[in-house]
Amino acid sequence: MIDYKQIRLRKGKEESLRRFHPWVFSGAIASIDEGVTEGEIVRVVTNSGDFIAVGHYQQGSIAVRVLTFSDVPIDAEFWASRLRSALQMRQAIGLVTDDTTHSNSYRLVHGEGDHLPGLIIDVYGETAVMQAHSIGMHLCRKEIASQLIVVMEGYIKHIYYKSETTLPFMTADDMSGFLYGGSNDNIAMENGLKFRVDWLKGQKTGFFVDQRENRSLLEHYARGKRVLNMFCYTGGFSFYAMRGGAELVHSVDSSAKAIELTKQNVELNFPGDPRHEAFCEDAFKFLEGIGNHNVQWSMVNVQCSYDLIILDPPAFAKHRGALHNALKGYTRLNQKAFEKIERGGILFTFSCSQVVTKDHFRNAVFTAAALAKRKVRILHQLHQPADHPINIYHPEGEYLKGLVLYVE
Repeated sequence: MIDYKQIRLRKGKEESLRRFHPWVFSGAIASIDEGVTEGEIVRVVTNSGDFIAVGHYQQGSIAVRVLTFSDVPIDAEFWASRLRSALQMRQAIGLVTDDTTHSNSYRLVHGEGDHLPGLIIDVYGETAVMQAHSIGMHLCRKEIASQLIVVMEGYIKHIYYKSETTLPFMTADDMSGFLYGGSNDNIAMENGLKFRVDWLKGQKTGFFVDQRENRSLLEHYARGKRVLNMFCYTGGFSFYAMRGGAELVHSVDSSAKAIELTKQNVELNFPGDPRHEAFCEDAFKFLEGIGNHNVQWSMVNVQCSYDLIILDPPAFAKHRGALHNALKGYTRLNQKAFEKIERGGILFTFSCSQVVTKDHFRNAVFTAAALAKRKVRILHQLHQPADHPINIYHPEGEYLKGLVLYVE
């Protein structure tokens, strides 16, 4: 038995853990050993004292994030084993190869999906960006980084740590910066297209690699289309649409910094191309202005119409308490897009809210179509790619939902 402090469960509360669900909720706990601190590694035992799991303790609804269901130490070899397993899966599906001339960006570790809850690692060229979503992973960051550089030898040379936005309640000390190496080369490749990664101040780890396959699908629909990319962030869908032969592409985001990154990314791939224009504007205001001669503002040509629209908003619901308002937001947003898109148009629409299920999202979009009085057919149902795996015992990990719709 490993000498970790213990958390004892209430009677009968071990059943989800017996089914390998990786979370212990605070309401399931009967007692906690004296002196246990946030981020500490603990043993979880049943009410009768039988071992069941080892994990990181944290105050809040999710009290323990399970690292293993075996009674083993969480040491350097443990981290190395988990990282090797994650790498081997990416190699097996062809994402990690020695040839990086076409693509060199992917997610190496996806939290619970890789049996490392609270940890995200994205790779951009020779730099890995590590992000902690739990205090326990934050406290283990240096030990993990030391094993990461060994496991990923030949693939990465630098490790950047970026957790100031995911652990905002902690002090700013050591929340961002290079843990290993140091590089100013922030240009990565995805399916032959270049993009800048803002791992210093950008959202998430600097780019949204989870939309890689959905961007490729959009490229096949873009030829000859007038494309509107709402919530464009760094413009991923926009430059895929341009390579696909779009007639014009308009990128919209409320963040001036995002718009600047979009412009840089388009210029990296299509320098001087007049087909692209970017607008710093609120999404709902922009959609309302399309085709509305009574709405004018300096940056938007409201006379334009679109026959391919992408709606990829940030998470409308961060927790279950926000679900009702989030679904109303998705309905309102999609209704506006249905009202504005041209006949025979194609809508790519997404939700990245974990608490919004596939059924929730589909119902919101279907309601929007009915309210807009448009005939709509489903062409594709989209989800996160294989390097964002879903632990079969943790269905909550299926966070990205998408629909491709034909609008008559």
